[in-house]
Amino acid sequence: MAGLKLTLNKNKKIYFASDFHLGLSAVSPEDEAKREKIIIRWLTEIEDNAQAVFLVGDIFDFWFEYKHAIPKGYVRFFGKLASMADRGISIYFFPGNHDLWMFRYLQSEIGATVFYDPLELEVNGKTLFVAHGDGLGPGDYSYKFLKVIFTSKLAQWLFKWLHPDIGIGMARWWSKSSRMGKQEKELEFKDEEEFLIKYSREQEEKKHHDFYIFGHRHIVSEYALNEKSTYINLGDWVTLFTYGVFDGTTFQLRKFDKKS
Repeated sequence: MAGLKLTLNKNKKIYFASDFHLGLSAVSPEDEAKREKIIIRWLTEIEDNAQAVFLVGDIFDFWFEYKHAIPKGYVRFFGKLASMADRGISIYFFPGNHDLWMFRYLQSEIGATVFYDPLELEVNGKTLFVAHGDGLGPGDYSYKFLKVIFTSKLAQWLFKWLHPDIGIGMARWWSKSSRMGKQEKELEFKDEEEFLIKYSREQEEKKHHDFYIFGHRHIVSEYALNEKSTYINLGDWVTLFTYGVFDGTTFQLRKFDKKS
């Protein structure tokens, strides 16, 4: 597990968001452009009091860094993050199950920090456990097996020999087909049956954290694990446009007005 300690400055906040799924193939290019602009408006709105922004996985619907190429698009999004980083705002990324092939591009071009494992974040004496959420907790053994394969050096080496038009096209087809097969009931909050709640309880037994923060489920939820620990799921920016904000003491879930 990675570790990070931050001291939150006066009047500053830390923001959390996940599951932008930029480059979503299931919608039109025009709708995707509109959604990217909404995300940029949110980043513009928060940047005056943001000390750090944590992007907690599946920011891209697919991502692979070839030696001399990356998936096209996201110019405005990258420009906004670079501008925020130039202002001294720390940008942190977590690869999710859709963008797990994230290597050095964001570090070198934007100055972002990428966490490949769950993070134990300490802020002004509070502890936050942060992870995308894929492959954690009980069950989902087929995905856990696939993740081991996909994150192997051999799989990455083999994929890079596919022409980007073929490799990225295949990945976007796979992403679209897997999403279309997802049942609505899978996106319901299941309380005690939530695998990430079970995982959070296991972690809490090992070491106390004030907040457990995840994405992945595309559900906005806040659940008291006990009197001192709270489970948070950030939702998404496909349909919900929700995010979290931490002021050093309290964590709040908020919804961005995409029409403003």
